[in-house]
Amino acid sequence: MVKHQPLQVYERQLCLSCLTGIYGCRWKRYQRSHDDSSKWECSWFFLLCCSFLLLLVWSYFWLEAHNDYNEFNWLLYNRSAIWKDGTVPILATTLTGFTYTAFLMILALCHIVLGQQLNLYWIHKIVVLAILLTTITGVVFIDDFWQDEWDIVIISLQFTGPFLHIGALAVVTALGWVIAGQVVRVERSRLQVVTLVIYVSLLLVLYLVPLFISSPCIMDRSKLGPRPTVIGRRGAPMLAPEHTIMSFSKALQQKVTALEADVTISLDGVPFLMRDRTLRRTTNVDKLFPARQDHDASFFNWTEIRSLNAGLWFLRDDPYWTVQYMSEKDRNRTANQTVCSLAELLRLAARTNRSVIFSLRRPPLQHPHHQLWVSDALKVIQRSSILPEQVMWTPDWYRKKVRAAVPLLQQTSDEKLPVAELKERGISTLTLHYSQARAQDIRQFSGSNVSINVYPVNEPWLYSLMWCSGVQSVSSDAPHILKKVPNPVWIMSADEYGLIWITSDLISVAIVIGIFIFQNYHLIRWKMSGMRSYNPEQIMLSAVVHRPSRDVNLMKEKLIFSGETHEHSCVEIKPG
Repeated sequence: MVKHQPLQVYERQLCLSCLTGIYGCRWKRYQRSHDDSSKWECSWFFLLCCSFLLLLVWSYFWLEAHNDYNEFNWLLYNRSAIWKDGTVPILATTLTGFTYTAFLMILALCHIVLGQQLNLYWIHKIVVLAILLTTITGVVFIDDFWQDEWDIVIISLQFTGPFLHIGALAVVTALGWVIAGQVVRVERSRLQVVTLVIYVSLLLVLYLVPLFISSPCIMDRSKLGPRPTVIGRRGAPMLAPEHTIMSFSKALQQKVTALEADVTISLDGVPFLMRDRTLRRTTNVDKLFPARQDHDASFFNWTEIRSLNAGLWFLRDDPYWTVQYMSEKDRNRTANQTVCSLAELLRLAARTNRSVIFSLRRPPLQHPHHQLWVSDALKVIQRSSILPEQVMWTPDWYRKKVRAAVPLLQQTSDEKLPVAELKERGISTLTLHYSQARAQDIRQFSGSNVSINVYPVNEPWLYSLMWCSGVQSVSSDAPHILKKVPNPVWIMSADEYGLIWITSDLISVAIVIGIFIFQNYHLIRWKMSGMRSYNPEQIMLSAVVHRPSRDVNLMKEKLIFSGETHEHSCVEIKPG
């Protein structure tokens, strides 16, 4: 009787089958290969890495740009004349693309660790290429449409830099397992040497990056200034329709210290509150005056403006996704709001002892009050019951005449000027966009008794950053959110940060060295155990399969060391 003993035992490898199946549609055992990946497949892996890294930056941009989502939608409205939340499709596609590429990246790294070829399935290739091109298109669009918003990335790094450094260090340290496997287990080719050099260089850069990280929140707690006061920008527009009495009342409930508004002059010389050039977005002008809905808001008289509803749009468009949280009483109140005049705002501020800051838009050249717009606003201020020192005057036009007419007005400017010029103009407060409020400038202006007000500040992290920078006040669309920030989100001394930095670097060094030692030790044990038990006939049978040179060399070594001990075939012949 002849009894054949199998040369190989095929085991089910469900995990490996799933990896190679999902990544390259290679579900069968014979479809897998330990050969080196072709240059073509390596190129696709490079494109996958580029897509993932670009989407990572793109996702970070939109995460930090949350502070300015309404500004983005407002810019879209000015181009299309249709209000829509343009951030929703962008965020949905970004999240989907990032999840998809991150999943493929994990699968690709698993292939590298297990020595499998990087054969990306053709459907994945098409999707990855589409994601890459779409993301590049989005970056180009934002650079053209919203170029100033790139500043948010640089500013946010002052707040997130220390934590991003630790996260990046953790990821690169973990990648040491993949790099060590490639360097230790394969021949010392030029590619492996270059890979090792690049990896070590990247680690060294990460170890030294904190030398270049500068954040206002890295400071002694004893030097932290008082909490910046919050100004209701157009009231509380996330809780009620902007520039309405209801919106300003909601802002006062959040303990704001001042109210901010945009002022336009009507056809008959009445200053009223309106941000847009037209009345389309925030009123029902299309219903009452359909033929004039695209006309400049200043070409309507006050009677016509007062007849418009300024709240129904808020319930319809839900610009901040907050309508669902409104009570039935607030919804009914919202539906009956009208356009607010400057006189009404000043009366409300005087009654509640709050300051008012406003920007004044000059009417078009054909407007009957084109030359009288400043005097129209001054008359309203003088006739109101508010104290002049509670009004922050921003327009730079005819500033000398304004100071002469009402000397107690707080002179404010939105133009960043030298301290000497500010003093000459009598300006005591600067209102700056957060991108212009650098910590060193704030310290310089504060040292010269010039207060700094920063806008728009809607997120706790930006509020914390401005607080640590030393600003005196911020203008916010979200006073109800900033009200819940009694302290900066984080603050640490330079010594504390230095300790965290050095400790993280030392832990990373220890882990990376440990990974390389373990990989070397594991490889030596694997070679020694293989030399003792490897069957020469398996080598002969494997010769018909193409293998890379590193596998052939290992087989030769095992055949030499096992030649004396294996003299018999694996086929046993026994008498029946």
